[in-house]
Amino acid sequence: MDETNKTAGTPQTLDRRRFLGALTASTALFVSGNAIIHPIEAWGLEATAIKPETMLSLIKIARDIYPHDRLADKFYAIAVKGYDASAAKNPKVLAMINDGVGGLDQAAKKAHGAGYASVGWEADRVKLLTAIEATPFFQTIRGGLVTGLYNQKELWPLFGYEGESASKGGYIHRGFNDLAWL
Repeated sequence: MDETNKTAGTPQTLDRRRFLGALTASTALFVSGNAIIHPIEAWGLEATAIKPETMLSLIKIARDIYPHDRLADKFYAIAVKGYDASAAKNPKVLAMINDGVGGLDQAAKKAHGAGYASVGWEADRVKLLTAIEATPFFQTIRGGLVTGLYNQKELWPLFGYEGESASKGGYIHRGFNDLAWL
């Protein structure tokens, strides 16, 4: 696809060459049209208000703020999908996200020669995030991720959480004293 089509806003098509190229790329996530696709884990995320490239950065930001090596990227994508819905309803949220990710991309390009999502080392990305941790953008993303990530019931077993216990008689008689390591 030539540069004029990319800048004119024409959606990119997913042909076999781009798909196979993405499989062998250093990162498994890639943007196609208005979606983010992870062909190895077989999931995709459609972005409606936020540009897919920005959503890709939000996924990387989410992983850097709450790093869990055992969690697949799809859980972080689910966690940031709520920001797309909020941005679709509120232009101020969209502007805050675009400005925040844009600022991170500029800082990353200045320090590492690539946008935030393309910076290879987690420690380098964390330094970039630490520099903006007092901003409303960072605080909004960090705060929303607490519920967006940890309220996913599919993740609870990975963290050893069995869910609420009130309907089952509480924790006292359901393993509360089973701590072998204490």
